[in-house]
Amino acid sequence: MNRSRYDLSRPQVAELLADAPRYRVDQVWEGLYRDCSEPDDWTTLPRALREQLSESLPRSLTEVLRSVSDDGQTIKYLWELADGNRVETVLMLYPDRATVCVSSQAGCAMACGFCATGQAGFARHLGVGEIVEQVALARRDASAVDRRVSNIVFMGMGEPLANTDPVFEACRRIHDDLGISARSITVSTVGIVPGIRALAEFELPVNLAVSLHSADDESRDPIVPINRRYPLDAVITACQDYLHKHRRRVSFEWAMISGVNDRAEDAERLAGLCHRLDPSAHVNLIPLNPTPGYATVGSTLQVVRGFQRRLEELGVNATIRRNRGTEIDAACGQLAAQGVSISRRTNTRA
Repeated sequence: MNRSRYDLSRPQVAELLADAPRYRVDQVWEGLYRDCSEPDDWTTLPRALREQLSESLPRSLTEVLRSVSDDGQTIKYLWELADGNRVETVLMLYPDRATVCVSSQAGCAMACGFCATGQAGFARHLGVGEIVEQVALARRDASAVDRRVSNIVFMGMGEPLANTDPVFEACRRIHDDLGISARSITVSTVGIVPGIRALAEFELPVNLAVSLHSADDESRDPIVPINRRYPLDAVITACQDYLHKHRRRVSFEWAMISGVNDRAEDAERLAGLCHRLDPSAHVNLIPLNPTPGYATVGSTLQVVRGFQRRLEELGVNATIRRNRGTEIDAACGQLAAQGVSISRRTNTRA
């Protein structure tokens, strides 16, 4: 894996600039994390040093394609990595802020049937710099249209809690150096129990979102195959430990699949899990987005609203997530759906 400019810690940047005045470290760090700009743009530095840094601090992401929808408010980036693998990032603009959805792996080994990334298979983990650079480049574009990136969600390609060390270090950089509150960073998982326990011990109180999609093991196994290794009882227990450590609300993600998990009895089982975990547990209902490899259709909006009402009757706080970027395959579960192939598989295990 080639080094990214965002792989380097501040002491490593200082080492790189050992022959330059100490204040040059501050200037480079501001260029990377405050301005999110290119070395050629750092005009406070001498030209020779800028040229040197352009070579020694290479980009790890090369933009292959940019897709835009929602009247310009949703942007999906297709990046090629140094080894030829490809990943995607989504920037969602709102009137007064912006959210960046980042990838943590090239592909995914979790094999959730309705998810296009899972259908594509696993290539490799992303490094710290490759994750942070997604945020920096998206933030640069958001700033150009006067939007402040206020939220980061690890809900792009890959399973973040199967790649904990780079993901946690990326969270530190995003928090410490890009200045985004830990409470505005959300890490999603399909239920990797050791990863949830590691997140509970992580010093930053980031948010946890669990892609649940079913509230009983028998029906969850085919939807989320990793459930056979980490069944719901173990997942909920790990979430309880996370709550005990961080006192942060856990969110459950629930993709609404017609005839599979959208019935009244499904809502009742889900409510039981929520009450077992914590009264503040929140459910995000996600109308299933179409992907080429999954024939089952999503629930109708009428059914989704009825499911929400039933949860609320049972004392569970539930919202319906508005899909952004469906027509450019940028919505939940669609990354890698169209025009994106994992070009090289360098490993076969997560």
